[in-house]
Amino acid sequence: MIFRCLAKPLCFLLLLLLLFAVNKTVLASQFFDFASLASQAEELASHDYLTPEPLSEILASLSYDDWRNIRQRPDKAYWRESKRPFNLQFFHPGFVYDRSVRINILAKGQISPLNIQRDWFDYSGVQLAPQIPEQVGAAGFRVHYPLKTRKYFDEFLVFLGGSYLRGVSKETRYGLSARGLAIDTALPKGEEFPWFREFWIEEPHEGAKTLVIYALLDSPSVTGAYKFIATPGAETVIDVTSRVFFRHEVEKVGIAPLTSMYFFGENNRSPGYADFRPEVHDSDGLQIAFGTGEWLWRPLHNPKHLQVNSFKAINIKGFGLLQRDLKFASYEDLEAFYHERPSLWIEPTSDWGEGQVELVQIPTRDEIHDNVVAYWVPKDRPQAGTSRAFSYRMRWSDGSGFQPPGARVVATRSGFEQDGAVRRIVVDFSGDNLTTAQESELAANVSASAGATVRNITVQKNDADNTWRLSFELLTEPVSPIEKVLPDKGNVIELRAFLTRGVDVVSETWSYNVSRKVRL
Repeated sequence: MIFRCLAKPLCFLLLLLLLFAVNKTVLASQFFDFASLASQAEELASHDYLTPEPLSEILASLSYDDWRNIRQRPDKAYWRESKRPFNLQFFHPGFVYDRSVRINILAKGQISPLNIQRDWFDYSGVQLAPQIPEQVGAAGFRVHYPLKTRKYFDEFLVFLGGSYLRGVSKETRYGLSARGLAIDTALPKGEEFPWFREFWIEEPHEGAKTLVIYALLDSPSVTGAYKFIATPGAETVIDVTSRVFFRHEVEKVGIAPLTSMYFFGENNRSPGYADFRPEVHDSDGLQIAFGTGEWLWRPLHNPKHLQVNSFKAINIKGFGLLQRDLKFASYEDLEAFYHERPSLWIEPTSDWGEGQVELVQIPTRDEIHDNVVAYWVPKDRPQAGTSRAFSYRMRWSDGSGFQPPGARVVATRSGFEQDGAVRRIVVDFSGDNLTTAQESELAANVSASAGATVRNITVQKNDADNTWRLSFELLTEPVSPIEKVLPDKGNVIELRAFLTRGVDVVSETWSYNVSRKVRL
């Protein structure tokens, strides 16, 4: 039949068109981009959430020590034998990482699933190794790149657990984390943790400076399509494109969430016991750049009770958790190297509209727990069946590239006067714009919320380190019998301050709160 058709020109032409249409359909089915991933996420959101397949009993029973001792074999790193500038290594499932994620490679229009084998890992010292399944899978992955020298591939990016990722720049070490999405954080009903169910990683060409990673987010309430374009360097930049689909109405959605640790510092001393280190934290403050041109600095602290603060904004320019204090003497830690922890700055690259930056601080008695979260909350609550799109840039670095244009806060301290009735607060500012200032020219605008009075405001030059010190006394009203039984938020005094030179504001806004119950 086919041979007869080939003998007739019109029939032959129709056959060619048919073959072209079939081939085009095959190619289309293999084509992958953000739009196709978003369609997949939208389709997934139209169905009920499926819980991940549980790990085998042997993997689920791995102890922390066993899991930590299982390492990817460097000779099995993906792309290691090629001339590509990136290579991948994988995290073994087990311990608290109770699910495997699917990982695919995108190369020349083809999608190739990775079948991660047991022999990719080193099980030295792990007694259970012979019982590990051959097709072991992966809990996540890390990306290596010659960040410092051309001869060595440094780890600079990790995706592991839920929707968590961590990055570093050339001169920093791992510290705080980012997440794909936060759902109902710090609400009484409990937080929902979405996770990246599947990844697609584009094979980089020789000499590539960026790596493109796609991820499919899933949870009982939402699905999402994510595209990450990672560029490692002196400042590691990750451009994020996301579209989230809501299965159900969500009470609070957190965009570009950041997670960090603050145990104690100069403004909040070691809680309850002595520690040889002056400070212990991955980040020391929240920085916000508002659309109005105002910059705000909120020093972190370790509260006695859960504390949630909101900062409303329209078309926010950026926010982030920063480690401003980069002096070794501030930490004296030769194991954790807190002075080398990165700052992470979020810059919207699409219109985020009206909403608020929310800061959550959770009490902790140990430095191993992340107890600080910051994210953007859109004004309108997402409804079931709708979607939201957000694009932004992550900048992982030492923080020098996203400082306010005026003077910035470099230290916050407080203490009580000898009679115990008056609290003194001291804030140190530093900035090139204050180099030629005279003490007679600088003043401070300090305000406190209801229940407190500010007095004896002074601004003076500290020639020892070329900073300017704002000092003031804070008197709080007596706590009423009703207030004594309220949670800490009922007895918190909010403070704001900034420096002025004539009619000009010459510093960022310092924002802080103190409790009327607790003496620091």
